[in-house]
Amino acid sequence: MIRLGVVGVGGIGRNHARILAELDDVEVGGIYDADQERCKAVAAEFGVPALDSLEALIESVDAASVATPTIYHREVGEALLNAGKHVLIEKPIAPTLDDSRALVDLAKEKNLILQVGHIERFNPVMGELERKLSDAKFIEAHRLSPFPNRSVDIGVILDLMIHDIEIVLHLVKSPVVSIDAVGVPVLTQREDIANARLRFENGCVANITASRISPERLRKIRVFQGDGYLSLDYQAQAGEIYSKDGMEITRESVAVEKDEPLKLELAHFADCARHGRQPKVTGQEGMAALDLALEITEMVQNGGGQRILQA
Repeated sequence: MIRLGVVGVGGIGRNHARILAELDDVEVGGIYDADQERCKAVAAEFGVPALDSLEALIESVDAASVATPTIYHREVGEALLNAGKHVLIEKPIAPTLDDSRALVDLAKEKNLILQVGHIERFNPVMGELERKLSDAKFIEAHRLSPFPNRSVDIGVILDLMIHDIEIVLHLVKSPVVSIDAVGVPVLTQREDIANARLRFENGCVANITASRISPERLRKIRVFQGDGYLSLDYQAQAGEIYSKDGMEITRESVAVEKDEPLKLELAHFADCARHGRQPKVTGQEGMAALDLALEITEMVQNGGGQRILQA
């Protein structure tokens, strides 16, 4: 049985603790948060040990998930990796490319698992998308939510859009050659709504919109290819496939076996840590998503517009 722990048990980390306590073949070695009152409350809620320092947690686990604010990801991740512990680190992998590269290089040097928490890769609808996708020509993604009253130290690009950036990079597997971007701050000093249009070397175009000031919650993606398109709803874990049949378009519902993506993600991490397998979302992939998200963020902060990355 593998011993797992959680560092940082705020909104996201609390759910990590909840799920780890429910997983078979996993022992929760402990949880740690700098806010000890919160740590003890979460520990009591799920019947897991509350630890009073990161050092104590390191001594009590074989692997850990890191759900602290992003600015602490490198510090906590390095402490765990240097101690020989496998790490799942929430997205974004780190606040800067240098920080993310340091984590990726350290995990490689130590021959340890470094998984990044891009949760939509574990959404059951992704399996259907990967199975049906053959030659994407145009991708449209929308991720909207009401204001979350958290993550105000980063804009909506690093908070929400980065999910779809990582998915699009995973699906297209081609270099980005140009970016058009725009963003608007509304409730914070950083962008709260943003749009990015990405053109890839293979000709595919992706249009990605993210907002954290929407009255509704929406997480959808549509992928168009030569013979039709797929429309998938991450939130409802449902979708439809539209196919060309002569001069008509037929519609077929996507059969999805629903499950909690975070549970699938953590179970996958536990399995990778136990058997030394490469995770579905590696540190390198997390770093690539961060690189593009930071590029878009910089463009938005400078007033938006277009940037050509390759001739």
